[in-house]
Amino acid sequence: MARFTFKLPDIGEGISEAEIVAWHVAIGDRVEEDSPIADMMTDKATVEMESPVTGVVVELAGEVGDQVSIGAALVVIETDAVETGDEVVAAPLTSAQAETAEQYEAENPGVEEILPEMGRGTASGAGGGGGVPQTPAPAKAAPLVKAPLVEAPLVEAPLHHPADGPPPRAGEDLKTHALASPAVRARARDLGIDLASVKTDADRVRHADLDAYLRYGSGEGYHPPRASRAREDQPIKVIGMRRRIAENMAASKRAIPHFTYVDEIDVTALEAMRADLNANRGGRPKLTMLPLMIVAICKTIPDFPMLNARYDDEAGVVTRHGSIHLGMAAQTDAGLTVPVIRDAQDRNVWQLATEITRLAEAARAGKLAPSEMGGGTITVTSLGPLGGIATTPVINRPEVAIIGPNKIVERPVFKGDEIVRAKLMNLSISCDHRVVDGWDAASFVQGLKKYLETPVLLFAD
Repeated sequence: MARFTFKLPDIGEGISEAEIVAWHVAIGDRVEEDSPIADMMTDKATVEMESPVTGVVVELAGEVGDQVSIGAALVVIETDAVETGDEVVAAPLTSAQAETAEQYEAENPGVEEILPEMGRGTASGAGGGGGVPQTPAPAKAAPLVKAPLVEAPLVEAPLHHPADGPPPRAGEDLKTHALASPAVRARARDLGIDLASVKTDADRVRHADLDAYLRYGSGEGYHPPRASRAREDQPIKVIGMRRRIAENMAASKRAIPHFTYVDEIDVTALEAMRADLNANRGGRPKLTMLPLMIVAICKTIPDFPMLNARYDDEAGVVTRHGSIHLGMAAQTDAGLTVPVIRDAQDRNVWQLATEITRLAEAARAGKLAPSEMGGGTITVTSLGPLGGIATTPVINRPEVAIIGPNKIVERPVFKGDEIVRAKLMNLSISCDHRVVDGWDAASFVQGLKKYLETPVLLFAD
């Protein structure tokens, strides 16, 4: 048999290392050719690594969250091929990995014949289990002891009415058994209330007695519902997409002096036009606010080129881009990601809606290509119906501006001497104050406001 060392290939231009975000194999697993081994994340994408050979995994390069350099050993596989003498040593192993491998050998006596001089390693992560399976020895059963039955004396419960004040504490002149309907018993069980501690002026506990018990004092017999009880602490390792987001946001806030400007926009006419367009869209995708917002941005940007820019602060150069490559912040199960709509200025509202849908679905499925995640020149971030009154979005560095439409609400407004119903939306914009002045940001939003409040202009040349 021979050992095959699978080295991490070059998985992206300019990438020197990648992070292990998931193992699909563990020490001792048999893998088939082209079966998944691990998920590796770079600054731009997550790539699934596949085994080039069939064999048994004997070494892993690290644990989830570790960085592996391009060209370094990722997995060592024992194959059925003839030994060639070209053996490559895998990356150093942790003490936890070595201990797991020793346990595996001890619990599988014949493993040395299958895996001679097996390296120490373990794995954890989605799809691959948490390392080598362990089978603990069964504990010796303790002998059963019969406890003597004790018959508690019955105590006559005094009459109680809510007006009499709080009920007595548990154990003070209480009956040891209370009569109640199944519905009352179920409610008491959900609330964690011992029915024996609830006093009543009837022959059985009623819903009104439970209400009085909760209103005037819980006593020792009451426990809060399980949903409100304290839970155990849950340490979560910050890896993969979550770590990338943390690093990028921290770098952005550290390096960029943010300021945020917010203005109110009347989108009554825009929403009416959007409803008309959707009613006559045929087989085209349903329009949300976002494609219309992007058209307004693309029409306004030429008058404010300082916002469609990227700032290389190390070189001290601001590049004002002629094309609008618009980042679209999208929430996924793995965290926030920003796919980019290329040349947004050349697309009409229906083309934008189609591209937004495609990119959003690819982001949620984790199938965005590296070229679809970088090179943005300005970003839009929207929480939709959860948008709140106003947001202060963080700039997607090295861009210099990010736009955040907020929730649309209906409010009464004055139109001359009349009060009418209007659909209003606050629009936020955060800018890099090293590149964009407050006057520029406010003027840009006023330009957007003109298009959004007079939506026919969105379709005029």
